[in-house]
Amino acid sequence: MISTQRIVYCTNPHCTDPVNTYGNRLCANCLTPLTYKYLWAVDTKKINLEPGEKIASRYEIISSQIWLDTQPILIPDIPEKIPDKLIPYLRLHNLRSHLPHVYGFVRLPQNNNDNILLLENVPINDKGSVYPAITDVWEHSTAVRQVYWLWQILELWQPLSELGVAGSLLVAENLRVQGWCVRLLELIENTNPPSLQQLGESWQPIVAISNTKVNNSLKKIVKQMCSGVVDFESISAQLNQLLLSAAAELPLTLKVSGITDKGRQLHANEDNCFPNSNTAKENSILPKVSIVCDGIGGHEGGEVASNLAVQSVTLQIRALLAEVAQQTEIVSPELLKQQIEASLRVVNNLICNANNEQKRQKRERMATTLVMSVQIPQSVQTTGNWRSENACELYLANIGDSRAYWITRDYCQLLTIDDDVATREVSHSRSLYRQALQRPDATALTQALGTKEGEFLHPHIRRLILEEDGILLLCSDGLSDNNLVEHYWRDYALPVLTGEVSTEEAADSWIKLANQKNGHDNISVVITHCRVIPDYLAVISPKVSQVEVLQTEPELAASSQALLDLQLSDDEPVTTTTVTAKKKPKRKRNPILLLTGLLLMLLGFTALGLLGWWLIQPKSFNKACQRLPYSLERVCPPD
Repeated sequence: MISTQRIVYCTNPHCTDPVNTYGNRLCANCLTPLTYKYLWAVDTKKINLEPGEKIASRYEIISSQIWLDTQPILIPDIPEKIPDKLIPYLRLHNLRSHLPHVYGFVRLPQNNNDNILLLENVPINDKGSVYPAITDVWEHSTAVRQVYWLWQILELWQPLSELGVAGSLLVAENLRVQGWCVRLLELIENTNPPSLQQLGESWQPIVAISNTKVNNSLKKIVKQMCSGVVDFESISAQLNQLLLSAAAELPLTLKVSGITDKGRQLHANEDNCFPNSNTAKENSILPKVSIVCDGIGGHEGGEVASNLAVQSVTLQIRALLAEVAQQTEIVSPELLKQQIEASLRVVNNLICNANNEQKRQKRERMATTLVMSVQIPQSVQTTGNWRSENACELYLANIGDSRAYWITRDYCQLLTIDDDVATREVSHSRSLYRQALQRPDATALTQALGTKEGEFLHPHIRRLILEEDGILLLCSDGLSDNNLVEHYWRDYALPVLTGEVSTEEAADSWIKLANQKNGHDNISVVITHCRVIPDYLAVISPKVSQVEVLQTEPELAASSQALLDLQLSDDEPVTTTTVTAKKKPKRKRNPILLLTGLLLMLLGFTALGLLGWWLIQPKSFNKACQRLPYSLERVCPPD
């Protein structure tokens, strides 16, 4: 059946007119945000399907393997017994950033023998197009991103090998990239277990066309892999060293703000966050650390647990950062994860012991969720052979259902896994995710800080490399419930990335949205604005013939930026150019002096323009001036 009009149905079960025209963002009837659920249909290349055709009266064919579920409120067809081929998808459910999930099955009218497997959480954008293959964008990517992609593939190698699907990482078309993140279209079963040597051979074609400063180092690593004589641990250590060395050249800046609110319907606030309005600006771990905790156990229970968790974790992380700062060698990701986990166990036992002393039992025991980010500034020798004090390395830890999102101008990614019953059922291969969500206890927590002794605590800890501009959003379920972040991230995050609003203003806006759309719970939000693409100001010294490029903070208004960045593009690499002055006969024109003169004239005209702006429109000039970096604000005239 070919549809004459593209439609999508509202997911609000109480909507009286759920039919909407494809492309609408909100339901025309009830204003509920519409969900566009794009799915990946496995093994349909040989089946003749026409775009626009509808299957089972709900799945619209976008292409042979990309289908749109026009009625995502309905449960897909799920078999009574889970087929063996689905077990790897379920067991690897916690790797949701990289792997798809099983959505359900559908039977084609012309093929009654087999059911078509449908996958969700696939690398398809909001327009219904697959993200590019790694081979398509490799040649034009930065050095740090190239190494980061390979490091992620290597991290996936062992868990996928254990379940017999590591061959999924050897098929170039199966490896897609969404910005920094490597994502797989589907899992491919191995007929024979692939070797690390085969993985190296699959990397050879892309490394051969690499044209970055890490090219020679990557070729050496791949050559070792192909030789078959170097073990996994050695390759992992070398690739990690190269990744940190490349990332350490990035000029990372962080700005963080946090806020917590009791919500519209509650009288007490069991949430806590770091930083908040009471945090001293001189705190030594700012802006490297951000924390959100959602207390459990009622007033003077959950409130105490969340406060205790924030205070204890900040002390533990301060000690960890001090210890890392004293290291002369790179600390491995495995060791850092172990240290963070050990810190969380200490905090867990503090809350647990308080419960035991107060003889709290079962539901009376106070506890708290936690989501935390720690940016660890390791000292690293860069690929440019200079010492950097920051390798742009960030670690995320979460327990419970408080979440972390990574948001750029192009997409929003959920980075954490909820510790709830639905996730447990899927990870234990007892249910598909859509099926597990129908349980009445689907969102009940399976672990939190303080409920049990530390030895039973299993926090989720992962590492990120901050190699692109973005926002790290930590929040409690007062905001994340009903998919508010997924639906509204463009409205509330993009203004921060474009410099229109500050992180403080954005955090407050998220709180207001949560109170308007949810409001049933406490709300906590911490926003970290991460910048690795700096704005530049070229300064000419008349005493030395050289152009010195100085980094400035990314807080300039659009009008001021146009005057200050001298048309330097963020997309083009900017390097420091040094020109040595030599004496020349007067009759010959020195191009260096001409260039210097032109630049001095340009600066002079710019200064006159700024002066005129100040004299003619002092209010707008002062407003723009106040958005300059702290280091430049002192040159601003008084209001």
